Amino acid sequence: MTLQRQIYFWLGSFIAFVAFVYLFSPILLPFVAGMALAYLLDPVADRLEAMGLPRLGATLIILVSFVLIFLLVLLLMLPLLGNQLSGFLKALPGLVNSLQSLVSDNLGERVFSLFGMGGEDLKSNVGSLLGEGAGWVASFAKSIWNGGQALLSVISLFVVTPVVAFYLLLDWDHMVERIDSWLPRPYQATIRRLAGEMDRAVAGFVRGQVSVCILLGTYYAIGLVAVGLNFGLLIGIGAGLVSFIPYVGATLGLVVSLGVALVQFWPDWPMVVAVLVVFATGQFLEGNILQPKLVGSNVGLHPVWLMFALFAFGYLFGFVGMLIAVPASAMIGVLARFALSQYLHSRLYAGAPGQAGAAEYPDALGDGQTGMAGETRNG
Repeated sequence: MTLQRQIYFWLGSFIAFVAFVYLFSPILLPFVAGMALAYLLDPVADRLEAMGLPRLGATLIILVSFVLIFLLVLLLMLPLLGNQLSGFLKALPGLVNSLQSLVSDNLGERVFSLFGMGGEDLKSNVGSLLGEGAGWVASFAKSIWNGGQALLSVISLFVVTPVVAFYLLLDWDHMVERIDSWLPRPYQATIRRLAGEMDRAVAGFVRGQVSVCILLGTYYAIGLVAVGLNFGLLIGIGAGLVSFIPYVGATLGLVVSLGVALVQFWPDWPMVVAVLVVFATGQFLEGNILQPKLVGSNVGLHPVWLMFALFAFGYLFGFVGMLIAVPASAMIGVLARFALSQYLHSRLYAGAPGQAGAAEYPDALGDGQTGMAGETRNG
């Protein structure tokens, strides 16, 4: 009965949490953003505190510096990016038509011989494909916007978020101690170990991936601007920011920049190849230098699982869901590995004594069993 009550309690708590996020997702954005900001900056506050600064002073220095740097970057980049975005949206129909004509005029004969289509059929199909792709991107962006539209305002993000981050960062260590005091005594050691693994997974990915996104966005922007690509700054920064989804950011940036390059530079092939070289070099840097150094190999998040989590949480909870998808998927991954470990060390997997094959797994039987309570006693 005790185990059954515990299962009901934690299952009910989980359902209540999901219901809370679902019901209040339209107003959670500044609070989630403030919590994420406090989590990211807590190691810096701990380091300043170790150097002799009081927690209040360290928190004030960190947040004031962060807000000033953010506003400076925003004031310098926002007008330029806004102009490029406005110009890109205005030029998008012309770019699509030019790319459609370019593809049909230069690849038409080969496609005719393969599929037996006429020129008008080809133009119609290419135009339909490009139109559907643009429509899907527009609808996806609209759904994300609508999911957080109520709170994508200057007041909520630029006033509420810093206030929430300030109080959370100031009381972070006290909150952790208070939550630790609420843990069930029999399972305290196991929960602490799992929480530590979750923290390492989330911190390793989020803090490392933020650095990777910033560095890649800077590299792509500089490279595309140096090549002379129209809207290169906008495309490069956008590709870098979307790089938190593995392979999607680079692929999306490559497709958009290649389409713009074909329309802009055709038939100057070296310039089109230069755009490809920018993204190929960026992928090499990301896979061989940035990811191993900044993110590491012990995060435990498979790219496919991460992409599914982002789409699933975004679909369920809108823009707020996309913000919590990475830490939530990392935590679920830790719990899933723990559950699998418990299963592999249980009689359910190895069988009871006397069953065929049970002797092959002696660690799963008798004194070697490592259930949750057993881990706590041994620990």
